[in-house]
Amino acid sequence: LKVIAIDEQLRVIYEDNVHFDKDLPEFKTQGGVYIHGDRLTVTSPVLMWVKALDMILEKMKSSGFNFSQVRALSGAGQQHGSVYWKKGSIQVLKNAAPELPLHQSLKACFSVSNSPIWMDSSTASQCSTLEKAVGGAQHLASITGSRAYERFTGNQIAKIYSQNPEVYMQTERISLVSSFAASLFLGAYAPIDYSDGSGMNLLQIWEKVWSVSCLEACAPGLEEKLGCPVPSHSVLGPISPYYSQRYGFSPDCKIVAFTGDNPASLAGMRLQEGDIAISLGTSDTLFLWIQEPTPALEGHILCNPVDSQTYMALLCFKNGSLMRERIRDDCASGSWDEFSKALSSTVAGNNGNLGFYFDVMEITPEAVGIHRFNRDNQKVV
Repeated sequence: LKVIAIDEQLRVIYEDNVHFDKDLPEFKTQGGVYIHGDRLTVTSPVLMWVKALDMILEKMKSSGFNFSQVRALSGAGQQHGSVYWKKGSIQVLKNAAPELPLHQSLKACFSVSNSPIWMDSSTASQCSTLEKAVGGAQHLASITGSRAYERFTGNQIAKIYSQNPEVYMQTERISLVSSFAASLFLGAYAPIDYSDGSGMNLLQIWEKVWSVSCLEACAPGLEEKLGCPVPSHSVLGPISPYYSQRYGFSPDCKIVAFTGDNPASLAGMRLQEGDIAISLGTSDTLFLWIQEPTPALEGHILCNPVDSQTYMALLCFKNGSLMRERIRDDCASGSWDEFSKALSSTVAGNNGNLGFYFDVMEITPEAVGIHRFNRDNQKVV
């Protein structure tokens, strides 16, 4: 979890972070996640995220940060993760006691304690069902911007409904990670924004409304649990009194809709039409601003967070930094310096030797495992 504060000239005046594995060891995550025994199911504990927020705000407070000067705040959350609020949680959220850290107040508020996240690929059967329900993969892409993907939220919700219908029925609101984080600051359920919402296989990207046929294919009564989507730049309301009383935020501080990490990257890089950016993050992504998209079976079309009338195209590669870090740990004693020395000890192009490293099932292409080839294109063990 990262925080950055900027002034009106966009100068950075404060930044800090909380590292899930190191700073919150009680949750026993690796890379901030749990990889389950089937190697397909990947989740994160919701309360870890809430506790990380408590921790980062306490760090800011103890450093003397002046919260009263904050005029507005917004944020970005990892795309495709989802949070399930138990019935009655809205009251707990609204009336959180300022003398308690938030994670203590909210500990009984989630019907699913471990949130499915973007690395999950356990919903193949739900994807197949969704595509069939709307007339095929290409038709689904034409409606929602993407064919059915295992990590997309509609399919994750369908899995929860099919495996634990009683848990689904106990849920009064489903948030994305981004709208969940916004909800914590708002003291109310924050709406899902168009841009992050278009990574769910549920939003009609042209009309910016939920697709009834997609919702019905996933779970009953889903529209009510999602709320109405809003433009990514919407001002949602003032900050919850909890933050004014506990940290000294001004009651006039505005909460602006949070969005997904990939749309936020497009906004933060100030991409214009025709620009392409590559992000080497936990997952690697390639994205661009696009005026008139043609959704296809590969890649994704999302609503543009900066301009609701345009779009962004995205390719996502799941085995990004986590994969590079594992190779660094295995082959270079966990040191980037040693990793760099090893890299520079061979000529660029590595004499034609090539490797593809997929610890988890890749998105594009759909492949898993380590595949290495020598200069003659022969497979090397």
